Amino acid sequence: MGMKHEAISEQIIGAYFDVYNTLGWGFLESVYQSAMELEMRNRGLRIVPQSRIDVFYRTAKVGTFFADVLVEDAVIVELKACEELAAAHEAQLLNYLKATNIDVGLLLNFGKKSAWKRKVYETARRASINNTQNSPF
Repeated sequence: MGMKHEAISEQIIGAYFDVYNTLGWGFLESVYQSAMELEMRNRGLRIVPQSRIDVFYRTAKVGTFFADVLVEDAVIVELKACEELAAAHEAQLLNYLKATNIDVGLLLNFGKKSAWKRKVYETARRASINNTQNSPF
């Protein structure tokens, strides 16, 4: 049995390494975002850049954030261009997953040393957190 959204994740990670190997490190995150969008579209992936996600507390909307890229309505991609990934970056991605009906997230860092993390937050664990009305959010 494979990982959830394994094929999509593999395409995204392949795009990440192509962009990283071509551009190297040292650019602003926005440069990597644009390059990743081009590369993922070239691979035939359906993407939504800066995907809006509303956060609810009980029934009240308490905030809004924007995931860097939503891929195939199945994977949230969060991009970083920092020295190294920190626990706060992983927490950010997990919170994005908790606030949506998306189970899989990828954290991709374009720092001096390439690094990526895959996070899964199963929808089944959200039984008490039904924050949104619209799919996938």
